[in-house]
Amino acid sequence: MERKELDEARMQGQTEIWWYMFSFVDSMALKSVVELRIADIKHFHGVVITLSQIASCISDDLALRDITTLARIMKFLVHPLYDLTHSSRWLLHDTKQTLAPMHYFSHCIKEGGPAFQKAHGREIWDLASENPGFNGLFNDGMECIAKFVTNAILFGYKQGLSSVGLLVNVGGETRGLISEIVKAYPHIKGVNFNLPHAISMTPAFNGVSHIAGDMFCAIPNAETVIMKDCVKILQICKKTIPRENGKVIMVEIILKEDGIGVFDEIGFIFDLLMIAHTNGKERTEVEWKKILEGGSFSH
Repeated sequence: MERKELDEARMQGQTEIWWYMFSFVDSMALKSVVELRIADIKHFHGVVITLSQIASCISDDLALRDITTLARIMKFLVHPLYDLTHSSRWLLHDTKQTLAPMHYFSHCIKEGGPAFQKAHGREIWDLASENPGFNGLFNDGMECIAKFVTNAILFGYKQGLSSVGLLVNVGGETRGLISEIVKAYPHIKGVNFNLPHAISMTPAFNGVSHIAGDMFCAIPNAETVIMKDCVKILQICKKTIPRENGKVIMVEIILKEDGIGVFDEIGFIFDLLMIAHTNGKERTEVEWKKILEGGSFSH
């Protein structure tokens, strides 16, 4: 089997495993629809209904971000114009810590704010810094994803990595990604930059320095930065990397409503996981272009 075919088969296998792992997301999204009485709202209107009409029936003062959360859940379940199906007509009203945020989707839509904080009284990063057991569990989970991402970067960005001298992994997992890149490209000096509680559990790697800090405040100087966040971080990256040849490597799932690619369906599940745990989101290509422009990156 060719290397490309082998990597594609591996990616297909990984996404199938994710489907089994995150199968509970469907029921949690459905739970929020029942709590918000969306099927009742549609039944009352009697015709195909828009998102803004649904939102106005849930609350008169929904903020834009809350309507966005509603849209993301509805996009996962149905289509841009919302109608009752034979399945949804049955919804008319006539592990505890890790799953708890999934029960708060409807609260996010009504009240705003991250689901994890509603479930646990603090953000996921605060709980990780306070609870070593949870921190270890979280890091192990991120490490599993990092292995998958590492293979994709090493295979798909060979030419780019060959010209990199200093590489900073912003918000990097405790082990794996940066060390594997440095192992494959020994000329690269690697920096793993993360929050103090994550760095405290990070083993030593040849060719990799570990630096504790907050990516929303400052990022170590580098030629190339790997990151997974938004405008403010991009603006900091722009100041950090060299003007002439600096790079930011972004590893993201691009949402495509009508896509048939290996990541297209799992992307919407990951988007709901973002609502539940980090208050982040997965984005479309258009949304990423806007963010890159906001971060002063033209391409």
